[in-house]
Amino acid sequence: MISELTINSKNVNVAAKVVEKRQPREVNTKFGRNLVAESVLEDQTGQIILVLWGDDIDKVKEGDSIKIKNGYITEWNGALQLNIGKFGTLEIL
Repeated sequence: MISELTINSKNVNVAAKVVEKRQPREVNTKFGRNLVAESVLEDQTGQIILVLWGDDIDKVKEGDSIKIKNGYITEWNGALQLNIGKFGTLEIL
């Protein structure tokens, strides 16, 4: 459940609805330029920002129900963010 996530949460498994998807932007990373987009996930307990990179951006649409397995939490500008990472998976339900 989203309300139980903390900055120390690892191996995060959550099912939620995408209530907002923001426009992708291009960023410089240590691996080169890449696209990143934020979406807002919501379940019955709260909301969290989901960070989408590269090909995952086009997989997700507003209104989709999705499941994240083996994600992790980071903090950016004072807000918790859910990340999929290279070991996590994103599934459209």
